[in-house]
Amino acid sequence: QVQLVETGGGLVQAGGSLRLSCAASGGTFSRYTMGWFRQAPGKERDFVAAITRTTGSTYYADSVKGRFTISRDNAKNTVYLQMNSLKPEDTAIYYCAAHGFISRTYYDRGSYDYWGQGTQVTVSS
Repeated sequence: QVQLVETGGGLVQAGGSLRLSCAASGGTFSRYTMGWFRQAPGKERDFVAAITRTTGSTYYADSVKGRFTISRDNAKNTVYLQMNSLKPEDTAIYYCAAHGFISRTYYDRGSYDYWGQGTQVTVSS
């Protein structure tokens, strides 16, 4: 059983930056593809970014491409989401997720077996 804990959320002005962290425990971190998803009030939980377990390939939603960067440190069992040029529409609860299957799609929230509790990101205009 993998436990995920997100930190780093907060309130920031438009154009600002935040870095989210997700610390994993209870499993072999390097064996998991890690993803970030977000959920705004009244909306579904949407894919933001993912980094694979094998090659470390990264993938992004079109809405964040060029502004957000996902990375992982297997020695620290942590995945990061660097968010720059934040916009009010980035306001949401951000969730970290993990799965251990190469064949599963990285952008489908149904692919992920483990989820953190979420961290709130609020971007003011």
